[in-house]
Amino acid sequence: MAVSSSLTVLPLHTSTGTCLGSCSSSKFLRFVISPKPTRQPHRFVVLAQSSEKGLMSEKKRELLQSYGLNPDEFLSEPSPKARRRKDAQGTGRGRKFQVEDSPPPRTTHKLLQVLGGTARRKKLLSPKGMDVRPMMEVVKGAAFAMLQAAGGCPASLRPGRWLDLYSGTGSVGIEAISRGCSQAHFVEMDPWVVSDVLQPNLEWTGFSEAAVIHTVRVEDFLDQADKTVGKYGPFDYISVTPPYTQVDYGILMDQISKSPLIGEDSFIVVEYPLGTDMLTTCGCLVKIADRRFGRTNLAIYGPQWAEKKKKKKSS
Repeated sequence: MAVSSSLTVLPLHTSTGTCLGSCSSSKFLRFVISPKPTRQPHRFVVLAQSSEKGLMSEKKRELLQSYGLNPDEFLSEPSPKARRRKDAQGTGRGRKFQVEDSPPPRTTHKLLQVLGGTARRKKLLSPKGMDVRPMMEVVKGAAFAMLQAAGGCPASLRPGRWLDLYSGTGSVGIEAISRGCSQAHFVEMDPWVVSDVLQPNLEWTGFSEAAVIHTVRVEDFLDQADKTVGKYGPFDYISVTPPYTQVDYGILMDQISKSPLIGEDSFIVVEYPLGTDMLTTCGCLVKIADRRFGRTNLAIYGPQWAEKKKKKKSS
């Protein structure tokens, strides 16, 4: 005869219907097995609650565990271990907190180089990733070629001072010093870029003595232009290479056009994205060149005499 191995846990009832599980005088565990087993009889384990909670609770647990059951599912009081775990969670001990991943360290590589002048072919550091976007070398080479031609000295730049706005790696200002500028000012707001990219590039090219670094936002630098001009005077060249999506070109160019940083003989190089409308003038300067390189455009503003010289050569 097959005997069922199913196990059911129930409170014991008397013939009058009174539950012995609620009687505090009962102190024993009792088993009731069906006297007439059928083909699949059921076995019952009957638990009676005891007033001696400590001893009987442990015996109940041992009994339930011997049948492969979890005592916490049948007993109202959790085990001491479960109680300690619950208390620890309530006080914060043992609670698991998700630790936020720290951002990966910023690194550099040498993908840029100086294109001309005394530091020609020297490699420059640039940050990996897209947080700093240097001017493409083909655009940089074209910009300096147009500036040198407009200034009347195709082999090099006219001597002067360069202001590199949104300098990042410093590749534009370093190129300017390499091609004949006596001094370059670099405006970059990111301290890490200044310390780990710009300064090493200046040291590597040997131009540290000819460089002045301003670790501020370009907008703040332009607001304080009077102090800069009072100390250094207007600049002969200004390069504007901002992150496309983070600036309003209309506001930026208006601020530059009204700035005392521009002189009557200054040249301004502006890199801007396709689809941006650029004015034909910038302060006292006129647009003398506007070229497209894929999705990047390059506009150059200069003095009236440079525009007349360009028209005379083309005729």
